[in-house]
Amino acid sequence: MSLSTYQFDQVRVRNKLARLVILHEYPLSMVDHIGFKEFVANLQPMFKLVIRNTLKSDILKIYDNEREKALKMTDKNGSRMAITTDMWTSSNKKRGFMVITAHFINHTWTLQSWVLRFVYVPSPHTKEVLAEVLVNCFLEWNIDRKLSTITVDNYSTNDAMIRLLLNKLDTSSLMLGGSMLHMRCAAHILNLIVQDGLSLIGDGIERIRDSVIYWTGSPKRRQKFEENARQLRVQCTKELVLDCKTRWNSTYLMLSTALIYKNVFSRLAKREISYTCLPYDYDWELAKDICGKLELFHSAIEFFSGRKYPTTNMYFNLVCELKITLNEWSVSSNEMISTIAESMLAKFNSYWANVSVVMAIAAILDPRYKMKLLEFYYPNIYDDNSNLEIEKIKNLCYDLLDEYKDINESSVDNEGSSHIPASTSSPVAQMKFRLSGAMSSFDEFVNNSSSSSKKHGNARMEFDHFIDEGVLKRSEDFDILGWWKSNGLKIGL
Repeated sequence: MSLSTYQFDQVRVRNKLARLVILHEYPLSMVDHIGFKEFVANLQPMFKLVIRNTLKSDILKIYDNEREKALKMTDKNGSRMAITTDMWTSSNKKRGFMVITAHFINHTWTLQSWVLRFVYVPSPHTKEVLAEVLVNCFLEWNIDRKLSTITVDNYSTNDAMIRLLLNKLDTSSLMLGGSMLHMRCAAHILNLIVQDGLSLIGDGIERIRDSVIYWTGSPKRRQKFEENARQLRVQCTKELVLDCKTRWNSTYLMLSTALIYKNVFSRLAKREISYTCLPYDYDWELAKDICGKLELFHSAIEFFSGRKYPTTNMYFNLVCELKITLNEWSVSSNEMISTIAESMLAKFNSYWANVSVVMAIAAILDPRYKMKLLEFYYPNIYDDNSNLEIEKIKNLCYDLLDEYKDINESSVDNEGSSHIPASTSSPVAQMKFRLSGAMSSFDEFVNNSSSSSKKHGNARMEFDHFIDEGVLKRSEDFDILGWWKSNGLKIGL
């Protein structure tokens, strides 16, 4: 240790106090608490403790300073920004708020996610009101000409809001005139899809739900249930849990847990006279079939809703797997499963038609996949029209490349390569969901296939070279942004 002269700085300590409150979301009233006052007085008698209004003022100054720095960074940054937005209702006063988040790649090729605004939105939440809030935010941050996509939940109001936004924005500054602006939230769509399917089951799982209600109704019943499970040597690794009917994933968890204790329910029905809702054999069979089908969707929802959000190139293959799986279920010999699948498939196809193009382009820009991923999946999705669909995607890539080249040539500060709209990094290694052998089949497909593209001139020829060069060996810890940082300029993209 080295001794040095210490000089107390009241302004610096006030700043640290304000940052402490921001970081841990402490109430402003903490500066009025007797215990806190005594702690500060004993820790540093020279510090003059501020009142809550002064603390609030210090916090707002920090916000203004940080916002000013952020504005300068967004002005200098040359890449487009993908926007996600969602509405949130406060539990106490039932007021609506909108959170607006920007995702972009900075000059060091690092993926950034910034909350631009968390703003109160007065009722009614019409398309005009929502569009006005978004446009004001874009103009305030000067990013209205840097947008790539806007991802929203799948509500009709949001559809109308996006159409209104296109009238308010300069479409010449958007990718392909704004045709790719609207993205629908994958997690929200999947929730709606599965809810539609489960709504057709009706009373099929009601007896299982009633059984769970009965045996979780009191501590004494829970204890008796566990004792019988131990007698049957069924390990009580999971507790029975009642579902929320409006949340399909909780229904999936309820059924999958109840299936573990199927024999316990049967044993207890012989010993407990008041237990009269024992499920029938076909109830258990239906539950088993449903859980087997929903496991894929449950894993997908966990992946999409993870703390570290996946980027588009990461989940395109997962969405392809879901579509192929629904197609298979729709022709199932089990009438219940096929009926559920047809209902789910109708909504999924609407989602696929709206977002598959953007997801496919992002996957192509992943050097582990390129066009091979489309060549692998599209024959199972589009049958005889697969080549036509692949060609459409390739032509869109050419159009986007031409557009980016035009922007780069007319901009002095822009280095072009920062516009590559593909991103992912270490979150790949944290994926809980695996595509059940699909990617192994893809690797085998790559090894047994060859590439050939029509040759074009200039930038398009460079893109042809990129997709014909062969794919990289897949690895879960692959840093795609690091790869583009090193290789993007070499191949002219």
